[in-house]
Amino acid sequence: MEQTAARTRDQIEERFKWNLKDIYATNADWERDFEAVRAQSEAFARFAGRLGEGREVVLEALNAYFGMYLRMMRLYGYASMSCNGDNGDPTYQALQDRAATLYVKLSAGSAFLSPELLALPEQTLLDYAADPAFADYDVFLKELLRQKEHTLSAEMERLLAASQDMAGGVSNVYDMLADVDMRFGDVPDGRGGQIELTHASYRGLIESRDREARKAAFERMMGTYGSYGNTFAASYAGNVKKDLFYASARGFKTARAAALFPDEVPERVYDSLIEAIHAHVPGLARYVELRRKALKLDDVHMYDLYAPMVEGFDLDMPYDEGFALIEKALGVLGEDYVQVLRRAKAERWIDVYENRGKTSGAYSNGSVYDVHPYILTNYVGTLDSVFTLAHELGHTMHSYYSNETQPFAKSDYAIFVAEVASTVNEVLLLEYLREQYRDDPKAQAALCNHLLENFRTTVFRQTMFAEFEHKAHAMAEAGEALTRESLCAMYKGLNDLYYGQKGVVDELIANEWMRIPHFYNAFYVYKYATSFCAAVAVARRIREEGAPAVEAYRRFLGLGGSMPPIEELKTVGIDMSTPEPVESALRYFEETVDQMAAMQA
Repeated sequence: MEQTAARTRDQIEERFKWNLKDIYATNADWERDFEAVRAQSEAFARFAGRLGEGREVVLEALNAYFGMYLRMMRLYGYASMSCNGDNGDPTYQALQDRAATLYVKLSAGSAFLSPELLALPEQTLLDYAADPAFADYDVFLKELLRQKEHTLSAEMERLLAASQDMAGGVSNVYDMLADVDMRFGDVPDGRGGQIELTHASYRGLIESRDREARKAAFERMMGTYGSYGNTFAASYAGNVKKDLFYASARGFKTARAAALFPDEVPERVYDSLIEAIHAHVPGLARYVELRRKALKLDDVHMYDLYAPMVEGFDLDMPYDEGFALIEKALGVLGEDYVQVLRRAKAERWIDVYENRGKTSGAYSNGSVYDVHPYILTNYVGTLDSVFTLAHELGHTMHSYYSNETQPFAKSDYAIFVAEVASTVNEVLLLEYLREQYRDDPKAQAALCNHLLENFRTTVFRQTMFAEFEHKAHAMAEAGEALTRESLCAMYKGLNDLYYGQKGVVDELIANEWMRIPHFYNAFYVYKYATSFCAAVAVARRIREEGAPAVEAYRRFLGLGGSMPPIEELKTVGIDMSTPEPVESALRYFEETVDQMAAMQA
């Protein structure tokens, strides 16, 4: 592994840190834009009560509205990413807080827009949407009509918008506790020494071939989270109550219905995913049993689920080598695609290594429309790190092409399709490696292992998370308390369902829900599973059909938010409104289990 201990931010080489000066050269430039956006927000109030005056006023208002938000996203992007580089930096804590407060003020000050537009005759809005002068806003206007039933009066919309700053406090408390204040101490590194346990080092330790090292890391991580269990339960319960409040205020029956509505995804898609996974739990059990035999264990504990099943094939991938590998694997998508990848590295769109206080995990931020996307990762030099980087580059390329192709108002693609491009990259990388090592049985087995782990962690695990979220919100909607005891019991029960057939479900796994930040963005995680299933099909088409499939996929990357997400996927031949893509992917998982079992025989 490249990095074994967290360093301070100033100890990281500049070439491995993202260059946020592409957004603002100095904090003083940010301050000037902050004042300009605040002035725009105040000036926008002049449109209140005037949208019935006719076409020109409406067009002017929409131009002002989206122009204001474009600059707001620059402000927030710079502040939040600067803070994420070191969440303990008070300068950027303040900038992020001020940007969030201004965003809320902006939302509150423009809250009259939707109710006033919806007060116009429906045909008037349809006429505007068909008018070439409104071409940038046609989707916005049609979506406005679709959301009419859940749009409140101007006064109520202003009140809800003003409450967002307060509502976001729960998530901020979680981030500060999990990423800044918590410390996990030192644990065995599996090589006779000790290593500081951090969010990034945990990933390598839980994959260690040394069972005692991964057990120690698991027990320390889960035990430490458990020692803050009441705090995390209070934090998560507050977030769930926030979801219920906004759903109820907008007239949705449930928080889940409210969350799925913007993507135009039927709730049946969510339910059928869970049903399909439950039906294929025996296939997961076969994989767990295969893991037990491969690792020569008496039983498989939760800390054994991530250990490599194949010895004799380890790829140590320094960052530059890993990036070069990704370039080669994604060459099938076109030379121009690879050239943008190279720009991302050379121009420092990527924040590479862990440092103390840095946000854990990885993400891509494509919200700074008129600059370029950025990536945060915590690269540690393992093959898994390479796949994570390829994943985030998929998001980045999706944002890059959507921002290049679509006007700002239609550039933001739905979360439902957000994980497709990232997973396509991972599958293409995996298949490229399988070709490169086609004559190496151990490599083939190791790569099959990686594919199966992707399925387990992205399809089965994320669906389990989705089930947890659904149950937690349903409990709150039924008036039941969300306590440490009830949440831990529910999470432990789900692990029993998913892993109990062939695995040992350790008691400490009950605390794991506390370290999942995605739970603070409700009903998001199921999209990892559905997107993975869609992406497997897309990647297989690219490899089997060549140029026509690549062309269709490249068009998909530029669609942004110009179509409903399920319709966007249909352009690459995937219909997620049916169970078939999920069922097909799960069959592929079980076929791969059989292939690996044959290799291990």
